[in-house]
Amino acid sequence: MRSMKILVAGKGGTGKTTVSALLSHFFCSSGHDVLALDTDSTPNLAMSIGVSPDISKSIVPLVKNEDLVEERTGARPGESWGVFFNLSPEVEDIVEKYGIKIKDKLSLLVVGSIDSAKQGCLCPAIALARSLLKHILLKNDQIVIVDAEAGAEVFGRGLAEDFDYMLCMSEPTLRSLEISKNLIRMADELGIRNNVLVVNKVVDEERAIRLVKRVVPGVRSFFVGYDPEMSSYEEEGLSVERYPKNSPVVVGVRRMFDLLFGR
Repeated sequence: MRSMKILVAGKGGTGKTTVSALLSHFFCSSGHDVLALDTDSTPNLAMSIGVSPDISKSIVPLVKNEDLVEERTGARPGESWGVFFNLSPEVEDIVEKYGIKIKDKLSLLVVGSIDSAKQGCLCPAIALARSLLKHILLKNDQIVIVDAEAGAEVFGRGLAEDFDYMLCMSEPTLRSLEISKNLIRMADELGIRNNVLVVNKVVDEERAIRLVKRVVPGVRSFFVGYDPEMSSYEEEGLSVERYPKNSPVVVGVRRMFDLLFGR
């Protein structure tokens, strides 16, 4: 298993970033080359994956790097209406130039999303992001893990194609599972072959299983326990590697990793 592309999606607050960071380290510890991409509109994967809080705050997402966007597309974000710009910009060197080395076999690239109120969908920034993701997903010989923007934006903009797996994060509530059901349907329509439901913050697993069977029947599902200390870890700016090994979150995601990818 040299190459695999994994999208971690779901509504906000479901634990996408924590799961993305944990999976990145699990794959890396198993000897794989891993590239983690943060494509959220409020990117915070850096701190979770192991970048210090001070450095994390200073990272400029690629789509907010106006000089880079203009250099590669020929148009500056926010000033592009009525201007021709390159829809297929050069992106082959971006990972090498802008990626952050976490470990020998683990790198992070903070892509970010776009400010739709300022730029809309047809803009140079999204052209750069789309070309970059296409390049990485089609030509990159690594394990690629994408921490997606909350909600359905990644599907609506056509950025979710060419993934091997979509892990749909959910909470054990009717509303959250209904949203996940819709996201899984959209992923199916895009041709993602392996769609997995990950129910996080579970206190009563039997109850959560019954609810999943009623709302999202027939979808492979994993259940990750609730850790009451999670807010403390985040307040301290801890990377997932510093979470207690017996944390229900670490244990649950590790079990999922072993069952899905441990081969």
